[in-house]
Amino acid sequence: MIRPILTELALFLTPFVLYAVFLMATRAGVLHPDSWRWSTVAWLTLAALALVVVSFVVMAEFGGAPPNSVYVPAHMENGRFVPGTTQ
Repeated sequence: MIRPILTELALFLTPFVLYAVFLMATRAGVLHPDSWRWSTVAWLTLAALALVVVSFVVMAEFGGAPPNSVYVPAHMENGRFVPGTTQ
């Protein structure tokens, strides 16, 4: 469960990190308030939210089990644990 959360968090932070790298490359003040105007932060937030939404759609569309598959729950066979699978 932690991996999807960290993936979405990383996708959300990506535009802000890229902007900070851009500020460092142009030798602008990364921590200077003029570099982080409200309009810039708003655009970065919209870009971050768009990345998160697109990743949700991609994971829902292309992730998971194939259509019409059957889930076989975890069980014991001959004293051995067999994890759940989809067939």
